[in-house]
Amino acid sequence: MSLPTLRQLQYLVSVVDLKHFGHAAEQCFVTQSTLSAGIQDLESLLDAKLIERTNRKVLPTALGFEIAQRAQHILSLSSDLVDVAHSEQNPSTGRVRIGVIPSICPFLLPKSLTTIRQQLPQLELILIEDQSEPLVTKLRSGQIDVAVLAFPFDIKELHQHIFGQESFWVALPKNHPLASQKKIIADQLPIDDLLLLSEGHCLREHALSACQLPTTAQRTSVQGTSLYTLIEMVAGGLGITLIPEMAINSDIVSQADISIRPLVAQNNKPMRELGLVWRPSYQRTQTLELLSEAFASALN
Repeated sequence: MSLPTLRQLQYLVSVVDLKHFGHAAEQCFVTQSTLSAGIQDLESLLDAKLIERTNRKVLPTALGFEIAQRAQHILSLSSDLVDVAHSEQNPSTGRVRIGVIPSICPFLLPKSLTTIRQQLPQLELILIEDQSEPLVTKLRSGQIDVAVLAFPFDIKELHQHIFGQESFWVALPKNHPLASQKKIIADQLPIDDLLLLSEGHCLREHALSACQLPTTAQRTSVQGTSLYTLIEMVAGGLGITLIPEMAINSDIVSQADISIRPLVAQNNKPMRELGLVWRPSYQRTQTLELLSEAFASALN
């Protein structure tokens, strides 16, 4: 029985993802005619139509979309095989693609990358910053090898290792009544003044959960797209917000004209956990342990 080649599967995945033969060919470093012929060979092999071709657009058929998803999984497994072979010789070498969420990336990475480069000089790190859900999608498809996420977050079949935990702090205008207190109890937060990130950012969900507030408990008319934006809003007197502990000594906080106070949650427990997430098929466990140790050390 003839089987599809990895190259044919790569062509299909690229076309389904980009919906353009020319762009897909560039991504695969082949000519458009080579890519088109490869997909036609795949269709002949499977005796099925995978791509609808018109003069204006390229669309996958329902079967083509399903096969492309399975093909992406096969390609990620193939990539993992190469990583396993390389890491067997030396876990501190090779390339690791890491996805990091925006509420962690600018605060944890600067502290940890120096240590990682000193201890693992031959390890090449490729960083991708994105929200939790897109990173998990990239992880499952093999576009990245590991993700740094905040928990709780549902990762289903993926593996995880928690390397740290942290609380939240409250950022307030300097003239805010609560700024006179040394610490702030969650019950004291004025909900009408609360500014949070827009939906899709896990920091928003974790902050609301830590304070045991419903998802509607914020000023829906004013939402930020980044933590920096929220801090600038606070400095402008538009409200208050919650920031992760790892951010309190960063430049965007220390140089802002605001007051910050520790937040005491009602259950008096850390408000979010930080960890690595990877596919069950990803076998570079020694490399993951080294990265986890570096991230944990940076937090402390």
